[in-house]
Amino acid sequence: MPITHGTLTHRYPHHTKLGRHQVLDGRSLEFVHEHTGEPLKPVQHTPRIPVLDQGDLSAQGIRLSQVIAGAADVDALGSCTGNAGTAAASLLLDGAEARAAGLVLADAQAAEEWAIGLYAEATGLDDAPGVFPPSDTGSSGLAIAKVLKRRGIAGHYRHATNATAVASLLQTGGLLYGTPWFKAWFEPDRYGFVDGGDWQYSPLAGGHEIYLVGLERVVQDHAGRVDPEFTVIRFRNSWSRSWGDHGDGLMTLATYQRLRRYIDVIQLRK
Repeated sequence: MPITHGTLTHRYPHHTKLGRHQVLDGRSLEFVHEHTGEPLKPVQHTPRIPVLDQGDLSAQGIRLSQVIAGAADVDALGSCTGNAGTAAASLLLDGAEARAAGLVLADAQAAEEWAIGLYAEATGLDDAPGVFPPSDTGSSGLAIAKVLKRRGIAGHYRHATNATAVASLLQTGGLLYGTPWFKAWFEPDRYGFVDGGDWQYSPLAGGHEIYLVGLERVVQDHAGRVDPEFTVIRFRNSWSRSWGDHGDGLMTLATYQRLRRYIDVIQLRK
């Protein structure tokens, strides 16, 4: 079946740590990035905000009822899409632009509250049933991209649909990365990898949005294609600095290859 404008292709069960659904848009195929064969190198794009935490909201001093009208005060929210989008916005905006947009770069609580507002707006644009508030419905990376474009923070966005294109897009900036999330991935190994061992036999936990911040290692063949087994990406999560490598995790692009049909990758640009 052809993809129409904003088709919900995979809706995942709600989880306060996992709130991403996969929504695709046929028009995105007009904005797909293709690698032209140049050598790729390790690169890092560190968000200009602290590591965010979509859980333990009250411990952070966040009362949802004071942030979003009509929201109930809860301690966790499935706002991973908004958190990843806020990391992206922090790299798109300079200091003055961030202040004008209401994003306080140095304040974790304020940035988390901004992320919650972004998430709430996105739930009204996505194709998933329900809107936050009152319901913590989850959202999509595509809806976040549309909100940031509507706010004037992003001018346009591009998509990657293969492993080499993912590595190539990372040369110029971070990436919204919507993926299925497996129970084995909740606890990275001592090196920070979530996809070590036999993760593919682990039960599916839900859908999650993370923000790719770097290419740790890249191996290419003679034609310029990456070797997914040996190419490693770094991502920023939204579960506090206590998770993984000070809030970051690692995975190989081989994992992307295995799950590609369920993953969407978006780079926001000015």
